[in-house]
Amino acid sequence: MNIKITGTGSYIPSKVKKNDNFLANHFLNVDGSTIETSNDIIVKKFKSITGIAERRYAKPHLNSSDLAYFAAQKAIENAAIDPEELDYIILAHNFGDISKDSDQTDVIPCLASRVKHSLRIKNPKCVAYDLLFGCPGWLQGVIQAEAYIKSGIAKKCLVIGSETLSRVLDHHDRDSMIYSDGAGAAVIEATNELEGGILAHETASFTYDEAYYLYYGNSNNKALKTNTKYLKMYGRKIYEFALLNVPNAMKQCLDKSGVHINDLNKILIHQANEKMDEAIIKRFYRLYKTPVPENIMPMTIKDLGNSSVATVPTLLDLIRNNKLKNHTIKKGDVIMLASVGSGMHINAIVYKY
Repeated sequence: MNIKITGTGSYIPSKVKKNDNFLANHFLNVDGSTIETSNDIIVKKFKSITGIAERRYAKPHLNSSDLAYFAAQKAIENAAIDPEELDYIILAHNFGDISKDSDQTDVIPCLASRVKHSLRIKNPKCVAYDLLFGCPGWLQGVIQAEAYIKSGIAKKCLVIGSETLSRVLDHHDRDSMIYSDGAGAAVIEATNELEGGILAHETASFTYDEAYYLYYGNSNNKALKTNTKYLKMYGRKIYEFALLNVPNAMKQCLDKSGVHINDLNKILIHQANEKMDEAIIKRFYRLYKTPVPENIMPMTIKDLGNSSVATVPTLLDLIRNNKLKNHTIKKGDVIMLASVGSGMHINAIVYKY
């Protein structure tokens, strides 16, 4: 028995927000003081660092569970399975459903239950639950699905990553330009095929000093009379943390899989920051004293931004369905999926097609 991804799906919102749309924002420092640099320079510097030119936002009437449902539908159709046969629906997110005109998160019922309801699945043995694990949440859901299948508890699992980060942004914070909305999903199954599937995985949580590198905090605009909290981060600390720890976790995962570094065909890494991802890959290959191969790391961040748990499954779905230029995955290819995010959590999976 091998455990494989038999179907994928994604939902990319149609609302495009380009960098120029931020030129009218009133950006402020964390202490509320005025930033002397012009917005034009701020936006240009942002593009050079992150690689992001535009991002996608969900339409006002759609919530995170809606995006998750759309991606789930496509994954089920792509896998050609009966949804009633699903044993688990695992939905990774971080902020639940937040309506466009509300500042309150809604997680009752859990988003996975909402998706199961929308899919009209009657089977009560299909267990639906949410997973809070920061940006690596979808990958951790895949790892959990593999454990269920290996133990004999399940045969088919649906793992979804969905987020509407546009609903938790502080528009006075320059970091708000990074985030976006989206959803990705995959069906994980036990198969009788002798080769391929999940070869190894690695997960680590760093919380002693790093737990609050991403957090919920007040607006940079101290004049606002509101108790609303927004997504905040210590960008420099996260960057340094990722460069120090992610390559090591990736190496541990690859070594555990028994795959040689030269046999790795693609690395699908969380689309957090283009410069950071490039630096992670360079350090990873440096651990093997091997140059970085050309075209090893597909990227979507330029057009889709950082949609947290949705970036890796969306990237995988686009490549599997030949929708990402210059990138394909064929039978026999070995890929690595890796992510880092709030918590601080890191994980990686080595997978053979």
